Amino acid sequence: MRPPRPTLHQFANRRAAGMELARALVRVKPAQPLLVLGLPRGGVPVAFEVARSLRAPIDVLTVRKIGMPGQAELAIGAIASGDIVVREPSAELHFGVDQATFAELTARERTELERRERLYRHGLPPLELSGKTAVLVDDGLATGATMLAAIRSARKAGAHSVLAAAPVASREAAALLSREADEMVLLQIPPHLTSIGEWYVDFSQVEDEDVQALLARARHRNVPEQEAVSPATLRGG
Repeated sequence: MRPPRPTLHQFANRRAAGMELARALVRVKPAQPLLVLGLPRGGVPVAFEVARSLRAPIDVLTVRKIGMPGQAELAIGAIASGDIVVREPSAELHFGVDQATFAELTARERTELERRERLYRHGLPPLELSGKTAVLVDDGLATGATMLAAIRSARKAGAHSVLAAAPVASREAAALLSREADEMVLLQIPPHLTSIGEWYVDFSQVEDEDVQALLARARHRNVPEQEAVSPATLRGG
């Protein structure tokens, strides 16, 4: 894992975070051929800047956090494309979420995952990762559950190597993912991370339309190096 920056700071927005992360990844020089995969929705604006700097293709690897009932922001697991399911070991012990309840939550999130897969990928064939370096990008890693699901999904799809990247991550997430990713690029690992949003000045919601717009621009290769994509699309979410 590449060492985090010594000075902790807030990112202006996801685009700024993506540009900073991109500079770090350019120095790393991931092995070719590579494919940058944004984790929807918030990871896609970050991944867009990474893909542009690396001059690499971009796609999405659809993941869904499984949230605690009544406290949806607290991840107790995650699912990803390829029938990948990750369950926090403490879900039942600490939160009282038994296997049956977890299965119900998983089924509910799978419906949303499939909807997003259809929406973002427009009927494209499954991701072709065989022999490639998968650069997985999110806007931040709190528990690490969604990135863990993404790593396992990329491996199942045949990725030769998996690099996990994010502007900010908790110590717990960094430790968890270091056991599964081939390499990680995390710009900041603060001593205490309460929420990802606290590390952004603008952490506005990213909508489905924003994800679709960014992917369309990248897939049609009509984004020159210095072109400014609309602020509404790149500002956050």
